[in-house]
Amino acid sequence: MNIYSILQLCGGLAFFLFGMHVMSGSLEKLAGGNLQKILKEVTSNPIKSLFFGAIVTIAIQSSSALTVMLVGLVNSGIMELAQTVGVIMGSNIGTTLTAWILSLSGIESDNLFISMLKPENFSPVIALIGVIMIMGSKKEKHKDVGIIMAGFAVLMYGMQLMSGAVSPLADMPEFTGLLTTFNNPFLGVLVGAVFTGVIQSSAASVGVLQALAMTGAISYGMAIPIIMGQNIGTCVTALLSSIGVNKNAKRVSIIHISFNLFGTAIGLAVYCITRYAVDLALFNDSITPVMIAVFHSIFNIATTIILLPFSNTLVKIAKKLVTTDNADGQVVLDERLLLSPGLAVKECLEKTNEMAELARDSFKNALDLFDNYSDSKFDDIEVMEERLDYLEDQLDTFLIHLSGKDVSEDGNNEISKMLHAINDFERIGDHAINMAKLAKQIDDNKLEFSKNARKELTVLNNALREILTLTVEAFGKNDLTEAVKVEPLEQVIDDLTKEIRNHHIERLQKGKCDSRLGVFLTDYITNCERASDHCSNIAVCLIQTHNSSFETHDYLNELKAGQEPAFVGQFTMYQDKYHLDEDSKKAKSKKSSK
Repeated sequence: MNIYSILQLCGGLAFFLFGMHVMSGSLEKLAGGNLQKILKEVTSNPIKSLFFGAIVTIAIQSSSALTVMLVGLVNSGIMELAQTVGVIMGSNIGTTLTAWILSLSGIESDNLFISMLKPENFSPVIALIGVIMIMGSKKEKHKDVGIIMAGFAVLMYGMQLMSGAVSPLADMPEFTGLLTTFNNPFLGVLVGAVFTGVIQSSAASVGVLQALAMTGAISYGMAIPIIMGQNIGTCVTALLSSIGVNKNAKRVSIIHISFNLFGTAIGLAVYCITRYAVDLALFNDSITPVMIAVFHSIFNIATTIILLPFSNTLVKIAKKLVTTDNADGQVVLDERLLLSPGLAVKECLEKTNEMAELARDSFKNALDLFDNYSDSKFDDIEVMEERLDYLEDQLDTFLIHLSGKDVSEDGNNEISKMLHAINDFERIGDHAINMAKLAKQIDDNKLEFSKNARKELTVLNNALREILTLTVEAFGKNDLTEAVKVEPLEQVIDDLTKEIRNHHIERLQKGKCDSRLGVFLTDYITNCERASDHCSNIAVCLIQTHNSSFETHDYLNELKAGQEPAFVGQFTMYQDKYHLDEDSKKAKSKKSSK
């Protein structure tokens, strides 16, 4: 063993960690969009949460990353504290998969098919296929699969380097003497916890232990406490991530630490009884990589089965330990969600849909104020507008950060769509508060629009309500069929506002309208028109975002061919539905026929 062996060991660990990072990143990219769907199924049922934790950890290959995500989800109010207990327990089971894959390196056989199960034999083939997919495929998903395969091959190459670097240790009396100190189970737990905490990867820590086991110098008595300690060390990442979050998010880290501490305490008690009281000879035998994987799985599954009934107790312990809240409170979208870009995109979409519904409801409520004004309804609209401003500010910052992450093509389209839409939804909220203030002024001055003006505004209001509903439904359901209906209705609203202005001027000239209402009516019409314009912007953004998948739609085909747009029929339908009087309807029909 010389300096080159140490460099090889460090290099192998670096390859292992890099391969794990690349593989887990691409796995999350493929699965991230579906994580949100699974997340919504997670309830207070601990069994569902348990399976969710195991599945996600297998997908992203990191229990630490999952716990950090849970801190972010709780801090954002997306998950409840009690829901995280089962997920954390499940993550400890899911993380054992890596050890099983690494254990295949110990396979020895002359049979070609069995020999190909060894990672050092099949990983070059996987690497070759992965590189071919990366370089030759045009589809992004196929490239991601290729990156996963290449990352796995790098990981396995790192494991091979580590095994080669530590193999001379088997012949070193000094190393054998050092290992005798690990016969102390408490020291073994400490070593496993510290080493895992430093490299912040239990999978890599287990991999190093499996590499050392190939020398034949590691016994069961040494390895088992180290494996227990590795579960404690993996909590360091989650503990660091809990800095600066609200008390519930801090409690997620406490639950993670408590679960692993109690599990290790139980496991260590059983270990001491079976080793020192029963005196099993097995503890002095050399452990193999396969048996490390076996014990790793047995330990994590057993502790989960034992502690699962005490999920509520773990929550109570966390609540007692964390009682103060030094953070600013719940945030809309925690930065820790950026660890899972696919999940972050879906959660941003949820918040954008909230903005859409707030914008629609606030404007509709503002229209209602003109018929039945009340201060409580006015205050509600102000609260909605403040929430819209806050969401717009939070989403804008978060989406910009998210756009710099490795997101799928669909995810990038969603981010672009949301960045365009959030400003329009916020502006609709601004026009809603303008309308509410206008209604308040009219009520304070005891003014009232003329009968004809009220009749015309009723038509405009109905059209506004429909375009707002249409826009929000199109955005929320990502429905392009509904989106293409928005622009024809927006044109009808533009025509209505022009007519109402002209009729208002005529009434003023004839003295049929209170001159004090002139400015109010103009502001009313302007805000309605601007809100309609923002609906049109959102619908156009939806269509532009989906251009590639929308090429066969008749609407776009006709536009590209320079023919008369298909929405003319829709436009005529809205003209018939929203008209001020029979004369104007006839005039519109005549104009349309020309």
